[in-house]
Amino acid sequence: MASGLRAVVLFGLLLLPLLAQAQLRIEIVDGVEGAMPIAVVPFAWESEMPEPASPVHEIISANLARSGLFEPMAEDSMIERPTRPPEVRFGSWRLLRVDHIVIGRVIDAPDGIGQEIEYHLLDVHSGRILLSQALPVAPGDLRFGAHRVTDAVYEELIGIPGAFATRIAYVVVTDIGGPDELFELVVADADGFNPQTVVRNTQPLLSPAWGPEGRRLAYVSFATGRSNVIVQDLFTGQTEVVSSSPGINGAPAFSPDGQRLAVSLSRGGSPDVWVIDLDSGSQEQLTQHWSISTEPAWSPDGERIYFTSDRAGRPQIYVMDADGDNVERVTWEGNYNARVSIGLEERFLATVYSEGDNDFRIAIHDRETERLRVLSDGRLDESPSFAPNGSMLLYGSRENGRGVLAAVSADGRIRQRLVDSEGDVREPAWSPILR
Repeated sequence: MASGLRAVVLFGLLLLPLLAQAQLRIEIVDGVEGAMPIAVVPFAWESEMPEPASPVHEIISANLARSGLFEPMAEDSMIERPTRPPEVRFGSWRLLRVDHIVIGRVIDAPDGIGQEIEYHLLDVHSGRILLSQALPVAPGDLRFGAHRVTDAVYEELIGIPGAFATRIAYVVVTDIGGPDELFELVVADADGFNPQTVVRNTQPLLSPAWGPEGRRLAYVSFATGRSNVIVQDLFTGQTEVVSSSPGINGAPAFSPDGQRLAVSLSRGGSPDVWVIDLDSGSQEQLTQHWSISTEPAWSPDGERIYFTSDRAGRPQIYVMDADGDNVERVTWEGNYNARVSIGLEERFLATVYSEGDNDFRIAIHDRETERLRVLSDGRLDESPSFAPNGSMLLYGSRENGRGVLAAVSADGRIRQRLVDSEGDVREPAWSPILR
């Protein structure tokens, strides 16, 4: 079994003993007008294993629809059900006015371990085969395989990698302020399926952050009565307290190589940005200022660290070299910018933004054009987190007095709402692409 498949199996085994959370329900609020028409034809099931309740083609179709960029054809409108390229009659599909079709079948893997998704993406107008691949999947993990197929289709047609084979982490709080108040750190597939509780406690859990390999989570726990920064391995369940200094221990962020963790510590009085070497445990202070310096975020190349500081009187985003030198203010528009998330290109920065009117929204700052785009319309939006391909932003919002998750495309045209039926949902973090 390939190492990637083995990792997926281990991840599933780890989470089995934990109690499942309520599934997030994703609602498309706004999509792109004139979305690309596509048909995902039911895949032939040629495996000896029982077909799952959610077939592969349905997952692929739902993913594409959820992106807001595609308009999948309804299954009952398909007059043919080809599963191999020679079976496709392109004239029929042209009459149905679709641009592309996805066909395929699920078969047992040649080595007897797991299955293969054999799939093909075809251009209806030219008759060309754009993709033709056989994807091995671990036993019981067809849903993840379907997400990887969607990633490949998305990249071929849109030109940027897909982000469907990812996970999201978030905090759910139930019975807020009551005697049974409970905090749970939950991990789920990016489409809201397979939610599993990683840790639960009666004390607050904050600021989940993914390791670059997608197997570790850093977060802040108050389980001991004061803040501690924890790193947890999702494959083994092993946890490590990496910072428990007196005062504030918060806002963890993994370096792109996964070897260091930037945090905010108040060991010297006001919170400052520190970096912890995860192998040696050594800690280095990067900022030394009377003001607050917090919420660090690494540049994609690991050479710079962005952070929030009120050294100019109000919270704004600053950047410095990874050794603490050359501090520079980045955001100038708005009275408040905080909790920065960095897009695929360092050119785009997402922040919690306010004009000073007590409305906090999600905005993107374009460092090249120096333009600002406000993307959300809530009053208390928080914790923006870019998808690993930079196409979407996940964030926390408020709806009818409770916390929900929302997502918006980087251009503001596509909007989604992710609703949990049981608790107050907050502090989202989008994982890297899982392999």
